[in-house]
Amino acid sequence: MTWLITGGAGYIGAHVARAMTEAGERVAVLDDLSAGVPARLPAGCVLVRGSVLDRELLDRTFAELGVTGVVHLAAKKQVGESVEKPLLYYRENLHGLTVLLEAAVAAGVRSFVYSSSAAVYGMPDVDLVTEDTPCLPMNPYGETKLAGEWLVRATGKAHGLSTACLRYFNVAGAAVPELADTGIFNIIPMMFDRLTRGEAPRIFGDDYATPDGTCVRDYIHIEDLATAHLAAARRLAERTEPGDLTLNVGTGRGVSVREMADLIAAVTGRTEPAPLVEPRRPGDPARVVASNELIAKELGWSPEHDVRSMVTSAWEGWCLHHPEARQGLPQG
Repeated sequence: MTWLITGGAGYIGAHVARAMTEAGERVAVLDDLSAGVPARLPAGCVLVRGSVLDRELLDRTFAELGVTGVVHLAAKKQVGESVEKPLLYYRENLHGLTVLLEAAVAAGVRSFVYSSSAAVYGMPDVDLVTEDTPCLPMNPYGETKLAGEWLVRATGKAHGLSTACLRYFNVAGAAVPELADTGIFNIIPMMFDRLTRGEAPRIFGDDYATPDGTCVRDYIHIEDLATAHLAAARRLAERTEPGDLTLNVGTGRGVSVREMADLIAAVTGRTEPAPLVEPRRPGDPARVVASNELIAKELGWSPEHDVRSMVTSAWEGWCLHHPEARQGLPQG
């Protein structure tokens, strides 16, 4: 079986390609390299440069590589940008998915893993978010992910594909420093960036109804997320009859922003300046933590990494790309 990973040269995609390749799966990658880096790919992994919007390229790729399954990660994913550019996000994320599914159906593909997001839930007012928690996305990014799920499941039912939609929570860490996230869009790299520049990390709001007043989130190590994609792909490949899965990928454990700031200070050795509390950001829910009972039941998957390993591996990757981050710190 040959799996095509779209967006496979990106931060998440490269980890999925690594996990699947190391597990003995035959993998090829399609990536337009707008955010992907070819050097991230495992040795021997075929890279096709192009977009999921290019139907002719997709048809040729499916035929020449004998693709029998797809893991779809290619997408625009910045919430703020999606608000500013909704047309771009609907074109790239939803129309791109439509073109990819059309090509997959035409090629006789039978397994399709869709990388979704906890953004489909919006601001859930529950202790643990289950797959049955109502989906009320608050921005175009989340909307495209939810609509994408609908499209994937409907296509599977109509054309005999086995499908899996994975709703992952806050991704962090790196398998090796070279595969670390180079973007500065999430809490860990944002705090690294400010500490590296000698600025105080920011905490947005400390008056939420949580133990320490700051927002609580579920952080998942990128290696665990990658093995979840592998487990889903293998489950679909084993099936003799089409079916669909919709699964959360998280740890089930919440970490507050204050706890994360303290851990980052401990791991990096940069305890000053202390975090600066600023007003709440609009739309930030107090708590978003996954229930991962269903994925454990369906795939036998459970996370293996704790939050310290996420921060430590992310810091090693940050320092590889930002050597100045270690300046002034004790060596050894």
